[in-house]
Amino acid sequence: MMNYSLLLVDDERGLLDVLELALRKDGFQNIHTATTGIEALNKIKKQSFDLIILDIMLPDIDGLEVCRQMRTQINTPIIFLTAKGTDMDKILGLTIGGDDYITKPFNSLEVIARVKANLRRQEFIANEPKKFEEKRFHLNNNVQVLEESGEIYVDENLIECPAKEFELLIFLCKHPNRIFSVRQLYQKVWGDFYLGDEKTVAIHISRLRKKIEADPRKPSTIVNVRGLGYKLILKDKEQKD
Repeated sequence: MMNYSLLLVDDERGLLDVLELALRKDGFQNIHTATTGIEALNKIKKQSFDLIILDIMLPDIDGLEVCRQMRTQINTPIIFLTAKGTDMDKILGLTIGGDDYITKPFNSLEVIARVKANLRRQEFIANEPKKFEEKRFHLNNNVQVLEESGEIYVDENLIECPAKEFELLIFLCKHPNRIFSVRQLYQKVWGDFYLGDEKTVAIHISRLRKKIEADPRKPSTIVNVRGLGYKLILKDKEQKD
């Protein structure tokens, strides 16, 4: 864990100290902090981080706007940490580009567990393709998904895609025309924590549809099967060396 670089963003200095102490006790040593949105944005310009914990209620720039700006530059996992805990707050945070959401007050052990889970998923995207030959999944003729390269092309244009969305898409591509329930998708992609939060899966499906569907309102690739879940209709699958 010592090699991971974390950025903690919150205007409460005492909370940052608690989080940093808990993470250091668990073996994370490369920890950086910021107390404003501007400071956080400046830090990601100067160095890369493996994971960011971001408060929404910051004194200068709203954390949601900070996340939106970060997503134009990086695909680093972002965990929102905030006192705002309504369903709409969570939906908005995940839609903008957040990967996870923890409400205050929180248990430090849960935060650490979620940090580890997100880092494992990020590591999977970086390292797992090395075990496989390059695979290309062709969706609806004009969409190509390259597993090893971690890339999505629509009409030959490279589309940016955060790691968790890409992992979800690859999982569906590897199991074409098979229906998966929300619980199954959550457990396969998000791993350790299933808290009955179906909205997380739905939001990530929606974000993928906006990237790969000709008409996201009438999806033909990732489709709903009423009462059962989702399936990906794969027109063709090609594996290349």
